[in-house]
Amino acid sequence: MAVPEGHPEGVSPVNQGHSRAPAVRIGLSPETRRQVWQKLMWVGVWLAFMSAPIGDLLDGSHTTVATVLGWIGLVGFVTVYLALVLRHTARPMTTATVYSLLALLAAVALALSLTLGSSWLVLFVYVSVSCGATLSLALATWAILVTTATMTVIGTQVAHVGDVVPGLAIPALLGGFAMTGVRHLIRTSVELREARATVAQLATNEERLRMARDLHDLLGHSLSLITLKSELAGRMLPDHPDQAAKEVADIEQVGRQALADVRAAVSGYRRMTLPAELAGARTVLNAAGIQADVPTEAPEGLPAAEEEVLAWVLREAATNVVRHSGARHCTVTLEACQTLDGRFLELRVQDDGKPRPGAPAPDPGHGLTGLRERLEKVSGVLEADAGRKGFTLTARIPLIPDASGIPLVSGP
Repeated sequence: MAVPEGHPEGVSPVNQGHSRAPAVRIGLSPETRRQVWQKLMWVGVWLAFMSAPIGDLLDGSHTTVATVLGWIGLVGFVTVYLALVLRHTARPMTTATVYSLLALLAAVALALSLTLGSSWLVLFVYVSVSCGATLSLALATWAILVTTATMTVIGTQVAHVGDVVPGLAIPALLGGFAMTGVRHLIRTSVELREARATVAQLATNEERLRMARDLHDLLGHSLSLITLKSELAGRMLPDHPDQAAKEVADIEQVGRQALADVRAAVSGYRRMTLPAELAGARTVLNAAGIQADVPTEAPEGLPAAEEEVLAWVLREAATNVVRHSGARHCTVTLEACQTLDGRFLELRVQDDGKPRPGAPAPDPGHGLTGLRERLEKVSGVLEADAGRKGFTLTARIPLIPDASGIPLVSGP
């Protein structure tokens, strides 16, 4: 009973050779050789239940013709089963194809069980699992029950009922209904991945539209004015060169102002924000196989300079966790705190990474030194603590009761 496309498969280590917990690739085909081998191992483990019919063919109790036909039927059965369970869960087949393959599986299981004996009843368990993996819940329920009942009826004719029910009927029911849950999980995961991709595309389109609107608002009037004055200067140049020179001077002034507006807009696009960095930290930590506990919202009304500094701290901290910590869990907190020196906004990034045996003690490095320098410009402080339970980076900036005159964050 092969596990479908949703089994855990490893991902390549993230920098520095640190091992990570394997990521779950639900609904995706293997992309690397390692993932292919992991897939085959899972398939091989579940196909070990085929030992009964294989042993029946190898013990020489059947004629040569029956043995050859048995091998052909078994190989064909396994091929169809894998195509249904593995491929259909990730890339659905047409309804007609699914029904046809299920009917073929049931026919082969029925024929081999009736002709070659009770050892082949285990094929009905795989038929039940295939029904659970490919049919809707309502159809799968009936198909699993009918398959199990058919196997039980045939089994009681050739074996004792006490051997058939616990050894085959119960696994057929459990395997079939369990696979319905796995199928639902895979479908949900695929739909969630598609929804995330759609949201990301919509966000990208919205950002492009915003940039287009900003450029139009910034340059539309200026370029129109430049065009108009250029035409006017061209007409004035032969007869009124002094007035034409004045128009050219106006063109230069408008052009310089347009350039300044564009630079200001680009600077605004490039400015780092806490909401964007919180989302980015969550994404990069999860991609590295690190369980991330990151706030979903940032404080409002934070001065732009302070927000940008905290955004830099968060980006550097998340990068260090991924590259150097070997952590499995990382917690990010962002909250106001009261100290003897006044109120501060505190950003804390804590991981549970442990230094490798024999590794040198961590040093501040250029990254933390640069962060300290940035924080000093906004009267903030940076603390780093490398303890036995992991590494903690804390940044604090003072909260100004009256921030008049300081530009506040107004969102994108």
